[in-house]
Amino acid sequence: MRRKLYRIDHKGTARYAVEENGTWRLVTDPFGDVRGGEEIAPDGHRLLAPVEPSKLVCIGLNYKDHAAEQGKPLPTSPLMFIKPSTSVVGPDEAIVVPSGIGRVDHEAEVGVVIGRRAHRVSETDARNYVLGLTCVNDVTARELQQKGAQYTHAKGFDTFAPIGPCVAAGIDYHAADGVRVEGWVNGEKRQDSSTRQLVFSIDYLVAYISRVMTLLPGDIIATGTPSGIGPIVPGDRVTINVAGVGELANPVKGEA
Repeated sequence: MRRKLYRIDHKGTARYAVEENGTWRLVTDPFGDVRGGEEIAPDGHRLLAPVEPSKLVCIGLNYKDHAAEQGKPLPTSPLMFIKPSTSVVGPDEAIVVPSGIGRVDHEAEVGVVIGRRAHRVSETDARNYVLGLTCVNDVTARELQQKGAQYTHAKGFDTFAPIGPCVAAGIDYHAADGVRVEGWVNGEKRQDSSTRQLVFSIDYLVAYISRVMTLLPGDIIATGTPSGIGPIVPGDRVTINVAGVGELANPVKGEA
């Protein structure tokens, strides 16, 4: 069933809400039974990051076109790194670029949100651990990365993991056309691809990662970025669009 899970500021308190067929209802446990709940107005809510992950497990060079763009061979196993929970921001929150780190890039990605504790799950069973999909912007300090900084260093700054606007459940990510992902800066499309380009599939990644570390409800797997990455600077507005999820837009500003 198609539904969208939001986390909203409801009367000054962070609450979860589910939208189905245009009807919004408050829910207590987003990872449990989301039936019932108080019906609320469908608009006028400030959207927060839709989940509070304990970690974001990110996959590098997982799009064939991006590997070609970087002039690197396709990996033979998933290239994993971590973004900390402190890097997460929600819709319309600013990406803050620290001074002195050089070029910073946007990276549009499909995020896979885990719905239940996953430990050493099989690839065939992986879909049963997926709550839904979300948009992720894997913001990257490119110059630091190119100078040899570890990925978590170059990608783990505060505000470098915008996610949202919701978690969309019921998207068939196994469809032949895959899931489309786009990246826009100031209204100009820079990235446009599909999960058909993935080197390692979503189910494979859930199984593989769960054999390395336990994935908890709300954790996110950022599945990699397609070609078209590019710099962002203070004053820009970056928009990530994942088909079936919606748009995640964030302004960019410099460090105060």
